[in-house]
Amino acid sequence: MRQFRRIAEFIEGHTGIRMPETKVHLIESRLVKRIRAAGFSSIDAYCDHILSIGVDDEDVTAFINAVTTNKTDFFRESSHFDYLARAILPALRAEGRSLVRCWSAAASTGMEAYTLAMVLADFMDGTDGQDFSILATDIDTAVLQEAWRGIYSLAALKPVPPALRARYVASARDRSRKEARIVPALRRKVTFARLNLMDSHYPVGDPMDVIFCRNVLIYFEKETQAGVIARLCDNLRPGGHLILGHSESISGLNVPLVPVSNTVFRKKG
Repeated sequence: MRQFRRIAEFIEGHTGIRMPETKVHLIESRLVKRIRAAGFSSIDAYCDHILSIGVDDEDVTAFINAVTTNKTDFFRESSHFDYLARAILPALRAEGRSLVRCWSAAASTGMEAYTLAMVLADFMDGTDGQDFSILATDIDTAVLQEAWRGIYSLAALKPVPPALRARYVASARDRSRKEARIVPALRRKVTFARLNLMDSHYPVGDPMDVIFCRNVLIYFEKETQAGVIARLCDNLRPGGHLILGHSESISGLNVPLVPVSNTVFRKKG
């Protein structure tokens, strides 16, 4: 792959994701299907094409979809959802907040967003005067399409507690399909949209009460991490919470956040 260095620079410049030379075989394997679908005879010819077109081209979108990592699970790093239900949501209720706004900023196939929706719906069940909305964004348009459908294998749904599964997951009529779908009432609470965390501005509307941005910063250089977290803070209300992945940190960054739990941070103010 003679263009790897330029392709790696293109990926990092567009997505923030670092691609060291040790990843060359990973990139090649991820591009095999895309090269065939695009009608190119070799990976080098395909990469030449990608490097020659504008970043807003559909082929670039498909390329980014192919090379990005999409690891996610229901109730992944479950202590975050425990803290949300135990501390954050009761505090918002005590404040009298009528609409709780949450953002899953690296949504992948939607498992995190729907986990959030289950926790919020369960907490607010039987109460009047409080509702929630969830924005779920990702740079990868293919996984967003999966997320919007809300259909998952039974194996993927195993981490969902039985009581929540009974309320918020509908099994397929054909049991042999071994899949189930998030119920319509919950799917309607989640809005999916494409967003690149490398953009200089995040058009997400009013400030959020809670932002989940987990297990994506680890792929970024420190300078890129600082920019992303600063922009996330710009879209977090004072007193709101930013939740990162367990292996991520804000150490050394000049941001208006204070730690309140394991990789859970509250915005000052």
